Amino acid sequence: MPQIDANQIIETQRQDWNRVAPAWEKWDQLLERNLAFVNYRLIGDARLRFGQNVLDIGCGTGYPALLAAQVVGSTGKVLGLDLAEEMLVVARRKAHSLGVANVTFQTADATTLQVATDSYDAVISRFCLMFLPDIHKAMNEIARLLKPKGYFAAAVWSSADKNPFLRIPMDVLKRFIALPPPEPEQPGLFRLAKPGELAGIAERIGLQDITDEEVRGEAPFESADEYLASLMDMAAPLQSLFNKLSSSQRDEAQSEIKRAADGYRRGNKIFLPIAVRIVVARKP
Repeated sequence: MPQIDANQIIETQRQDWNRVAPAWEKWDQLLERNLAFVNYRLIGDARLRFGQNVLDIGCGTGYPALLAAQVVGSTGKVLGLDLAEEMLVVARRKAHSLGVANVTFQTADATTLQVATDSYDAVISRFCLMFLPDIHKAMNEIARLLKPKGYFAAAVWSSADKNPFLRIPMDVLKRFIALPPPEPEQPGLFRLAKPGELAGIAERIGLQDITDEEVRGEAPFESADEYLASLMDMAAPLQSLFNKLSSSQRDEAQSEIKRAADGYRRGNKIFLPIAVRIVVARKP
């Protein structure tokens, strides 16, 4: 298996997500509407309550950290971490507009957290862990900074076949360029999709009361055009793949993506299935 250059991966991810931060702000309402069920599920599974200190790893433009801040209230605190400072600029703007004062956002690498041991009542993470070059190291850090009896709750993508929302563009791109399957330890969308994978890591580092559940939902779009536009704006990894196509190939690929998405039409909207794996654990 090729050696993974963790530093290079992290730096590339930082650049990619900084680049698309304005698009995430542009599509903010659509994104949070479609993923609200994941945000609320993480808040509930982490047993958040008034007065707690909470860490959100990979908070992007603010969620679920902002929701957590509202739950823990004025005597609680939330720290949202992300690699991309431009994402956090958007998160801070949202916090200000919502009047949420008990949340702080900082740039950080999840594998080298400058956080004291036993600092947090809960750690939450939405669609971040599968992109980390060293998941085991990051999970050890999470276990270290959790208080005894504290909860960890994370959402990662389930398998590609259950996620047309993500799978459609990849299936189309395979017709134009070679997309070899990723190495098992390579960061990517479906790195932790297998049942028991993230849960197994949590168990090996000593966390307890572990649950591993697949949760399904749908992402509604007004049209195939809206789906494609939001996808092309926000999906940093997808942009680099499209850049490998000629102009005519890009046009053809985009037409095929819209045609495939239209196959999920019900009435006057498109509903694309989403499948998320949610893993919850507790520190002894």
